[in-house]
Amino acid sequence: MSNDYDQDKQTNPVFSSPRKEGWEREVLEKLAFATIKEQRARRRWGIFFKTITLALVGFAIWTGVNTASDGKESVGPHTALVKIDGTIEAKGAGDAETVISALTKAYADPGSVGVILQINSPGGSPVQAGIINDEIMRLRAENPKKPLYVVVGEICASGGYYVAAAADRIYVNKASIVGSIGVLMDGFGFTGAMEKFGVERRLLTAGSNKAFMDPFSPQSDTQKIYAQDMLNEIHQQFIDVVRKGRGARLKETPETFSGLVWTGAKSVEMGLADGFGTVESIARDQFKSTNIVDYTQREAISDRVLRKFGAAAGAAAIKTATTELSTPSLK
Repeated sequence: MSNDYDQDKQTNPVFSSPRKEGWEREVLEKLAFATIKEQRARRRWGIFFKTITLALVGFAIWTGVNTASDGKESVGPHTALVKIDGTIEAKGAGDAETVISALTKAYADPGSVGVILQINSPGGSPVQAGIINDEIMRLRAENPKKPLYVVVGEICASGGYYVAAAADRIYVNKASIVGSIGVLMDGFGFTGAMEKFGVERRLLTAGSNKAFMDPFSPQSDTQKIYAQDMLNEIHQQFIDVVRKGRGARLKETPETFSGLVWTGAKSVEMGLADGFGTVESIARDQFKSTNIVDYTQREAISDRVLRKFGAAAGAAAIKTATTELSTPSLK
């Protein structure tokens, strides 16, 4: 046994006398080097993230400057194009602020002979659609020599048609989907499931209707009637807009404002549209200018990156203690 111990002392560094005498210093040196290495790594990462942040800010400023300069100089006689592609909603590609800004620039350019609003939208917010509709009517009144024609892509329904109704003319493809002149407010009710699983809803409100349309509370007849009256009011606003925009061209039937959709060919028969055409054919045949300039305002890549970065940084924002309410929608 003692022979094995003596042998280990000679061969194993742990038992060797030099190791035993200087191991504390060696450990301290290793810890010191590890600390220095970690500090250097932190500095490198810090420099890296600062550089990335500065690059993003610089790119955003550069993009903003270039975007701001777009459309300031006229390119001679041309057809102005503005696109609405997707849902019409706040803070999206089809929000009122973005669309109106593009239309304003298109009208302001002395070289534009007419404006084409290309719509491919299933609908969206009645507020956003109403704002765009009102602004189109104003721009048309101020610029009577510059007609605004809508060209429908795949679909122009509900809120999309709410916007289109303000145009001088509406052109479609025979297979386009047009219509859906109606309003909806959707949601779910979980009271039955809560009772089944023994879940108790604890909700305190100040105001007898503060929990209006709360999905976890029973729906009262009074609140249901109120919601329906509100939808009917918005629906009537939609109907008035269509009647005003289409005028005598509209061949109204009991189904016109029922929320149904029709093909482009049928919509022409019903007076919801004026004929068939594309952006290129309208520019060529109606405006006599095949030089098409796109005024559509698109979100820059830098803006998307910065917005996502800001959203991640603000993930811990204050959560309001109010009931989320489903809003009326033109879809």
